[in-house]
Amino acid sequence: MEAKDRPRAGIGCSRMENRYEWKDRVIFLGILTAFALWVNRGITIKGLYMDDLYFWSCYGEQSFFQYVFPVGSTRFRFLYYLAAWLEMAVVGNHVGWFVPVNILLNAGLSWTIYFIGRRLSGSKGVGLLCGILFLSSRMAYYQIGQVLGLMETMGLWMGLWIFWNLYRYLNEVKKERRSLFIYWACILYTGVCFVHERYMALFPAVLLVLLAKKSRKVFEWAAAAVSFLLVQVIRAVTIGSVLPAGTGGTQVADTFRVKEALGYALSQIAYVFGMNMGPEHLNGLPWAESPAFIKLLVLLADGFILVLVVGFLWKLVKEKDKAHRAAVIWNSLLFILFIALCIASSSVTIRVEMRWIYVSYALALLFLAYMYGELTRGVKEELYLKRLWPWGAAFACYVVLMLPVELFYRGYYPRLYLWPSQMRYNSLAEETYEKYGDELFGKTIYIIGNSYEMSDFTARTFFKVFDKERKAEGTSVVWIDSIRDIGLVDDSMLVLREAPDYNGFQDVTDFVRELKLQVEYGYYDDGWMDEHAALTVMAGKEGFIDLEIRFPGVMEGGEGVELTVDGGSVRKIPVRSSVVETSIEAEPWQMVRLEFSYNFYMQDAQEQRGDERLAAIVQMKVR
Repeated sequence: MEAKDRPRAGIGCSRMENRYEWKDRVIFLGILTAFALWVNRGITIKGLYMDDLYFWSCYGEQSFFQYVFPVGSTRFRFLYYLAAWLEMAVVGNHVGWFVPVNILLNAGLSWTIYFIGRRLSGSKGVGLLCGILFLSSRMAYYQIGQVLGLMETMGLWMGLWIFWNLYRYLNEVKKERRSLFIYWACILYTGVCFVHERYMALFPAVLLVLLAKKSRKVFEWAAAAVSFLLVQVIRAVTIGSVLPAGTGGTQVADTFRVKEALGYALSQIAYVFGMNMGPEHLNGLPWAESPAFIKLLVLLADGFILVLVVGFLWKLVKEKDKAHRAAVIWNSLLFILFIALCIASSSVTIRVEMRWIYVSYALALLFLAYMYGELTRGVKEELYLKRLWPWGAAFACYVVLMLPVELFYRGYYPRLYLWPSQMRYNSLAEETYEKYGDELFGKTIYIIGNSYEMSDFTARTFFKVFDKERKAEGTSVVWIDSIRDIGLVDDSMLVLREAPDYNGFQDVTDFVRELKLQVEYGYYDDGWMDEHAALTVMAGKEGFIDLEIRFPGVMEGGEGVELTVDGGSVRKIPVRSSVVETSIEAEPWQMVRLEFSYNFYMQDAQEQRGDERLAAIVQMKVR
């Protein structure tokens, strides 16, 4: 592990890098990007649903200003809405691009963690390990697997930069530069509150650093006050309230309970230390149900955290430089307060979702990097073993133990509350648009069963996403109980069935078509029929089969059709006009065998599909 970037005198500044330093950075960023792509392989978004679909529909139906500045709504996240509008404008109807975009953004987050971790620890290796462990975290499920994950990514990114500017303010030696960091932190604070309102809770961290430095600069205090008040004024004007809304359509003021909040806070702390202390639908696999070897790995990893913390505290106690000791204490308080505020802001609503803990987890990794930097502070660069042992080894062991744990828990993503539905709508997209392309538009899609309880909004909107015009005109969804509820399958129809065992859909159009209309010979999908043909048709619930025979050729007189029903009586149908209609009566749902024999054929036909000539176009309907 390198020591080139170890902060001196508590300011986190690195030594002048040599001319080849950029190559190391490119390599490490490449490693992080490759790891981000690998660890998130298999996660796809092919169809939108629920919040993702709703936000897409708003993008398609509202003006830019209505979408980005939703005055009167329960939330006013205009910075996120602006980013979402831009993302949807770029992605367009290429739904599959959302996940690659999310992965690259998460990789960018890992780059930030790498750079900050490197500066805090004075080690490229530690910075890289922080980035890798961040990317492998099971808490990334929402940021990667949902379109709205962009909101969490933006909030986390801005939160990290708020922390870094506050840290730089605490440790900057040059007073003339110090104010710049607090100003940036205040600007970012104002911005992040309009990405997600829970980040309003970070304001005490700004006050902490001002108090720690005993700031007497009016403009620094004014910047903090203005940033906080500006957020409240804008919220009051645009949504009529300064209190944040809760999750799931609730209001924090209505649902907040101190006892529950404390329980949620403790569960988040457990999550940070690798323990899933929540229900299955929120984490995939609770701690109590986790296998013994996973629990052992987590406990061993936490043991190495304990080694680093004890070593850090012991060195702090033994520190003779009072100024440095004070700096370390204030830095540690900043870490602890920032993490605590993030946890508190995610504990005041009706549940705890792993995605909300991601920022706390990222800061916890950086806190460990800071501890490593302090534990190895003053060690000369050439003393590689002393930097590696014992603190570098302890940090590396923590990462090595937690990597398989995170990958193991990622395997339980299908149990998360949102995953089954995403799989279903991915499957719906695969069985429809992915299979038929633009030919899908205008068709009626029959779905056998409705155990998934697809909403009318989803049925109306789902296929619009794939249309460049965002309309999907004529496309509709109809739910049926069985194939008996529809007639013969034609080119304007698709028939799907739910497959609950696989959280998906199955295209059974061809199967139902062949079941209801079994062609022996002489009849084709577009309705053309040879001089002789035989087929079996399933009658409808009333037992009728309606035939429409069209002859587009020149009639010479005496044309007729002999129709044999179930091998019995022969019905002779004279053809005196270009269109002839007739009906056959049978029992409801009866399979009826029909044989056709024409005494005419289509003159000057451009093709001959079978051994005989084309005679007429026959359309059939059942009722």
